[in-house]
Amino acid sequence: MKIVHQASDWPESWRHVHEFDKVEIFGDRSNPGHTRAYRNRARHLMEMAGSVLTPGARILDLAAAQGNYTLWLAERGFDVTWNDLRSDLEGYVRLKWEHGTVRYAPGDAFALKFPHFFDLVLATEIIEHVAHPDAFLRKAALLVRPGGYVLLSTPNGGYFLSDRPRFSDTPDPSRYEAMQFRPDADGHIFLLHEDELGPLARDACLALREVRLFTNPLTNGHLKTAVLHHILPGVVLDGVERVTRRLPRPAVRWLHTAMAVLLQRGGAE
Repeated sequence: MKIVHQASDWPESWRHVHEFDKVEIFGDRSNPGHTRAYRNRARHLMEMAGSVLTPGARILDLAAAQGNYTLWLAERGFDVTWNDLRSDLEGYVRLKWEHGTVRYAPGDAFALKFPHFFDLVLATEIIEHVAHPDAFLRKAALLVRPGGYVLLSTPNGGYFLSDRPRFSDTPDPSRYEAMQFRPDADGHIFLLHEDELGPLARDACLALREVRLFTNPLTNGHLKTAVLHHILPGVVLDGVERVTRRLPRPAVRWLHTAMAVLLQRGGAE
C-alpha cells in the first residue's frame, strides 16, 4: 500500500479519512493507543481470514471506507471487492493501491447485488453503526457462498467502559434509524455482547466459529495510560495483553474493548 500525502485539491472526505490513516498506518505517533489498537485488530482479522481462505478467494469488504483491509488482503493474493456508501472514497483507495486485484462496488450495503457469491464478507467496525444489526448480518450472509464466511469486528459491548445499549434489550430498534450510518465513534448505536452473537448468527443461518476479544485499557491507551506507550516497549504492552486474554472468560469480556467474530454459512461447499 502506498503512503500518500494530503494535496491541496483533495475533497473533504479524503482529508477526513487521511487523518485516520496518518495515525493508524502512516506512522503519526500522536495517539499511540489508537495506533496499537487499530493494528492489533488488523492482525487478528488477517489471521482469522487467512485461517479459512486460500489465495484467489473472493472477498467483499463492506463499508470499507479508506480501504486498508481491501488493499492488505489484495496484496496477500485475494480477489477483493471494495464497497462503501461514500462513493467518492473510491478515488482515495485507488490512490493508495500498489498491487493486487481490487474491484470497486460503491453503494448502500443493504442494496448490493452481485452475479456471484463471495468466499468471505468482511465488515470491520460497521455493525455497531446500523439500527438493525440482525438485518445487516442476514444481508451479509446472503452474499457468501454456502460454506463461506462472514468476518466481523466491532467494539465489545461487555467492556466495562461501554455506554451503549444492548440490541437484544431494545424493543423497537427502528427508533435509531435516523442516526444510522454515521461514521466514527459518534455513530455507534448498539455495542454487541458476546452472548448476543449466537442468536444473531442463527437468525442469519450462520454458525458461530470463533470469537476473539482483545485490546485492554493499557493497549488501547484508556484510563490515562496513553503516556505509557511512549515509555514501555511494545513487547511489554503485548505481553500484558497476552496475560489478560488468558483470564477467565467473564474477566476477558469485561477487560477488552474489541471483538472479532468469524461466522460460517451453512450448506454444502
